[in-house]
Amino acid sequence: MKSLWSALCLFALPAWAENTEPLSGWAVYPTDKSYQQLVHDTKSAVKENGLIVVTQAGPTKAAAARGITIPGNRVIGVFNNDYAVRVLETSTAAMIEAPIRFYVTENDDGTATLSYKTPSFVFAPYVYEGGEPLADIAEELDDKFQAIAESAVK
Repeated sequence: MKSLWSALCLFALPAWAENTEPLSGWAVYPTDKSYQQLVHDTKSAVKENGLIVVTQAGPTKAAAARGITIPGNRVIGVFNNDYAVRVLETSTAAMIEAPIRFYVTENDDGTATLSYKTPSFVFAPYVYEGGEPLADIAEELDDKFQAIAESAVK
């Protein structure tokens, strides 16, 4: 069963990357850039916009080490301590969502797509606890994430 699930996930990745309809709560930016260039430009744009790359993960290199070729796939977790402290002042539970992630996927044609769940969408389940202050933080982060994405894909 585990092998079947793994295979299904691998086959789903390239199709998702080229899906023209973003999922609810997602922002999707197709580009003409290569996967490696978009990863680099996304990390640079994060820094330029006052946030920090906190985590990075992806199965591409580990799969290659096992002799398996899959499209480029990188999750880039982004946040900073100022936002962490402010979110914690509103909702301890909401911090489970930090860092908020960008997702860079390689398409079949060699281009790459940048996508992310909007911070407002990510923090929506916690607004009952964090109230308007948490909603305001999420909106600030929406603007930052949009600016990062627009800079990374240009």
